[in-house]
Amino acid sequence: MTEKAPRTFKRLFMERFLNDWLAVVGAVIVAALFLVAVFAPVLIRHNPTTINAKDILSPPSAEYWLGTDDLGRDVFSRMVYGSRISLSVGFVAVGIATAIGLVLGALAGYFGGWIDEVIMRFVDIMLTLPTFFLILAVIAFLNPNIYNIMIVIGVTSWMGVARLVRAEFLTLKERDFVTAAKAIGVSDMGVIFRHILPNAMAPVLVSATLGVGSAILTESSLSFLGIGVQPPDASWGNILTQGKDYIELAWWLSVFPGLAILITVMGYNLLGEGLRDALDPRLYR
Repeated sequence: MTEKAPRTFKRLFMERFLNDWLAVVGAVIVAALFLVAVFAPVLIRHNPTTINAKDILSPPSAEYWLGTDDLGRDVFSRMVYGSRISLSVGFVAVGIATAIGLVLGALAGYFGGWIDEVIMRFVDIMLTLPTFFLILAVIAFLNPNIYNIMIVIGVTSWMGVARLVRAEFLTLKERDFVTAAKAIGVSDMGVIFRHILPNAMAPVLVSATLGVGSAILTESSLSFLGIGVQPPDASWGNILTQGKDYIELAWWLSVFPGLAILITVMGYNLLGEGLRDALDPRLYR
């Protein structure tokens, strides 16, 4: 009788993830957004920055699928290029936040003692500050462009990652494989980054996925307030800003970018929740 092939963690993960239809929907949304951003030059029909005075505030039509704005620019083309801004801000900001959180959380969880106390008290202080208003205060002193937005969102969003990584390290550093690594002379940095950190990445991956949606929402909010991505660069937030001035005349300027933000953030949240469930070892039997 042929023995049944063992079910590997990768296979179990894929089975659980694919059986969660909400997670699959989230993955499809994220993949679609990525493809739109990559193939933006192919998808657009008009230059997103070209002003056309004779087509100002034209409603959705065969020529302009999502209508035009107050300067006659094609909203569809601007939204397609705006997806590039959203992805850039999301991934770069989360990358910065994750890098800071990984280092500080790993140091706090592994060494403990006064290092843990100093880092975690700093985390507590940062958590008491309203993040969005902290970002507003910092941006007020900087030139509001996409690069500063990425950096500011990243350096104000690392606290959750640090706490997650610290909790994982507190558990993992007591395991036998860490004791064995120390016994053969592996340095503290080697134990942290080669042995413990790879085993602590599952919750970090989930947190990063959820963080991308949050970063996109923050960027859109800043652009809506006029201190995010600046014209003529297209952003879903600054398209919404134009829409609020013409809400009764041009509903499409508010509805379409609003839906894009909603669907994108929902997609990343669904994907993150699905990854969290699929990566949770307590659910495997």
